Amino acid sequence: MSIFDQHESNVRSYSRRWPVVFSRATGSHLHTEDGGRWLDFFAGAGSLNYGHNNPVLKQALLDYVAADGVIHALDMFTTARHDLLETLVEVVLRPRGMDHKVIFPGPGGANAVEAALKLARTVTGRTGIVHFTNSFHGATLGALAVTGNPAHRRYAGVPLTGATPVPFDGQDGHPTPEYLARLLDNPGSGLDLPAAVIVETVQAEGGVNVASNEWLRALADLCRQHEILLIVDDIQAGCGRTGGFFSFEDAGIVPDIICLSKSIGGYGLPLALTLVRPELDVWKPGAHSGTFRGVNPAFVTATKALSTYWRDDVLEKSTRVRGEWVGNALADIAGAHPGAGLSTRGRGLMQGLVVGAGLADAVADEAFTRGLLVETAGPRDEVVKLLPPLTATDAELAEGIEILEQSVRVVLERAA
Repeated sequence: MSIFDQHESNVRSYSRRWPVVFSRATGSHLHTEDGGRWLDFFAGAGSLNYGHNNPVLKQALLDYVAADGVIHALDMFTTARHDLLETLVEVVLRPRGMDHKVIFPGPGGANAVEAALKLARTVTGRTGIVHFTNSFHGATLGALAVTGNPAHRRYAGVPLTGATPVPFDGQDGHPTPEYLARLLDNPGSGLDLPAAVIVETVQAEGGVNVASNEWLRALADLCRQHEILLIVDDIQAGCGRTGGFFSFEDAGIVPDIICLSKSIGGYGLPLALTLVRPELDVWKPGAHSGTFRGVNPAFVTATKALSTYWRDDVLEKSTRVRGEWVGNALADIAGAHPGAGLSTRGRGLMQGLVVGAGLADAVADEAFTRGLLVETAGPRDEVVKLLPPLTATDAELAEGIEILEQSVRVVLERAA
């Protein structure tokens, strides 16, 4: 461990919660070099919806590399790029009546968000962006400006401007987007007509806060009425995490711009996409660039993941059913401790157990000692967040819930 302490920056974070050296990963498990084994309900912060080293995706990757497939090509045409675009259109977009064009903005989610904000401002000629309380959209400056999380905002080092926060669904006593509607309708509100509104349908880092379908539809209607572009950040909640491929499908809305990353690459390789309505594709060649916007191995595994898991609704149905089971199991844990103020939140296999500030960290730490990796979320780290692979077995889900139940019980007994 000394090599990390001596030579790696203090900025590292997850390794502090889990101070072991992982050497191997398979399915829903991570293994350490000394033989330890952990059930992974973190899944690369949602980047591993199909599990670690998914054998189907791994074989596609190995075959591509063995055939000397192109690895790096910026935005030059390659067969891997062609196959991804063709499969994305055939399997995801066209069946949902969508004709969005695809921007490859760079390797990570923040790149997808930066491209979305930049394009919205270019299209509309306006500069302001509306975002929501407890949101998280990335750690680059543009993404930070539309992020509500104070722990991330404080490290920007410069004023974060060009963005206005408004209450998310149910937060600060506002169950509908009426607060934003009043600001837009009042010429004296001080809010200039924004270029776009950016929203997560489920605020993952914000505490697994779930927007209702009614709220999302009202927000989409409001944006349409005022000719404001609607951006949905589906980086963590998308790619099947909440059930449908896109997290906004159940609400019956179609955003103007969609940000994807994390599990869009399938295998954990870096990939981000920004999907835009065709009429918004106004950039000139080279207007948005980046060296690593063509990671072809990620194109290969992304294509294989879409072809394997999204040509039918088997995975979607499984995620919905098992997500409901996990949610009910968490509700049982909360109900077993009626005086502790526990509650649950979530959709699909993005679930949260609200334990309280300080206690959630203690639960996550206790779970680690028992062989389970879980993250905390929320503005006060008050929520234990569960992101198991969508391919986890029923037995693995049950095992994780059992460990979590034991961990909650131990922590609450200590705190009593």
